[in-house]
Amino acid sequence: QVQLVESGGGLVQAGGSLKLSCVASGSSTNFNRMGWYHQAPGKERELVVSISSGGNTYYADSVKGRFTISRDNAKNTVYLQMNSLKPEDTGVYYCHVQQYYIRNYWGQGTQVTVSS
Repeated sequence: QVQLVESGGGLVQAGGSLKLSCVASGSSTNFNRMGWYHQAPGKERELVVSISSGGNTYYADSVKGRFTISRDNAKNTVYLQMNSLKPEDTGVYYCHVQQYYIRNYWGQGTQVTVSS
């Protein structure tokens, strides 16, 4: 079993920055992919960014050039640096990891609120 603990959310003005962190713990932390999903109020959860064990990244068009994902395998941690935040970035951000390509785990979510 894997546990994910997120941190770093909060309230920020438009144009500001936040950095989210997600620490994974458990019996095995060999994750082929780690990422972040965004769930805006009243909407479905959507993939925002992800990074493979080899360092390949995916960014949703809405965050390209503003968000940066990184991972520290030694610390079993994935980060999301969010710059130039917009009000539409508001919502809950969920950490997601995939293990052995079939097991999926989710964090409890961290709230990000961007005021205009």
